[in-house]
Order: sequence, then structure tokens, then C-alpha cells
Amino acid sequence: MDPVRATGTQGANPYGPPSAPVAHGVPVHGGDALADRSERLAAVLVDALIGAVVAVPIMMLGGYLQAIWDAAQAGRQVGFAMQVGWGIVGLVLFVLLQGYPLARWAQTWGKRALGIRIVLLDGRQPSLSRLLLRRYLPMNVVALVPFVGNVVALVDSLMIFRRDRRCAHDLIAGTRVVKAGTRAANAMDAPSDQVNAPRSAASSDASASGG
Repeated sequence: MDPVRATGTQGANPYGPPSAPVAHGVPVHGGDALADRSERLAAVLVDALIGAVVAVPIMMLGGYLQAIWDAAQAGRQVGFAMQVGWGIVGLVLFVLLQGYPLARWAQTWGKRALGIRIVLLDGRQPSLSRLLLRRYLPMNVVALVPFVGNVVALVDSLMIFRRDRRCAHDLIAGTRVVKAGTRAANAMDAPSDQVNAPRSAASSDASASGG
């Protein structure tokens, strides 16, 4: 039998490459497209700029920048207790600055500006507590450990070159970063009855046809 007639497609080459358009980005489970590495880097830079605008004046008023300068002049590091204390201040500022967009859209302001968002592996939006306690807190705590923190931060950054582009903080939290406009990301904003409607309709058709 002619394969073209069997498939019912006149003039199409059954052995040729697929003609359907391919969405920009690397498709993964759930129909999402992974965020580009350049988009993630740009989002980090935007967030860093926002954080610096707020944190630097506070560190100047609190004497932390002066302490860093004095320690550098003396050829030593700032005391560990001071590092921990200002690390806690940094986490509090992060929550104040980024808590709302993370809770509302699973995006920092930088990610929102670049059109990317954080999702769980099944495409659902993670809770704010999961993002703070598993995605951000562990790496920030490790970063306070002398030498080890720098090595871990470097390894975490280099893991962006994995095929799935999941860094260490993504593996800990069970998340990935995708383009906000992809099909699965849009589905997360739709009411659950709309998302489940096609499945329910298919079940009804199957029941009516006797299985």
C-alpha cells in the first residue's frame, strides 16, 4: 500500500523531517521551554543591581564596608560572626525585595523582566516557603563558610551548562527555570477546571463509546 495514501496526506513525504514549527528554547517535560542561559544571567544581574541599590547604603551606615576595607588593609578577613550577621541581614533584604514576585509568579524581579519563571519538575508553581527554604537558603548558608562557600558557589554557577540547565539550587529544590510564555507555564495560571476539561471530555467520549 502507498504510504502516502495510508496516512491520508497527499504530497507529503512520510520519511522527511517533521514540518511542525519548533518553539524557541529547549523543550522539556510538560511542554515548557527551558530559559536560555543568557536570560538567566541577565536576570541575576538585574536582581544584583536591585539588591545593591538597597544593600550598599545600609552596609555603609552599618559600618560593614568600612570593616571589609580595614580587614583588607590588615591582610585578614572580616570576623566570621560579622559575616554571619550581615548574611542574615542580606537574607532579610532579599525576602523584602523579592518575596512578593516569588510568591505571586515564582519570579524574582529580574526573572520577570526577562520573561522567565521557576517551576517544579511537573510544571506546577512552587510555594514561597519551598523557594526560600530549599532554593535560596541552603546555598546562601554555605556561601558563609570560608573557602568552601566560594567553591560551592562556583560549582553551582557552572552547573548551568548541564543539558537540563539545572544548577545545584535547582536540584535541591526540585525546580527548573523556563520561559514564562510557554504552554505549561500558561496552564499554571488557568483555573483547574479549565485545565482538566479536555481530560474530562475525553473520558466522557470513551465511556459513551463503550470503553
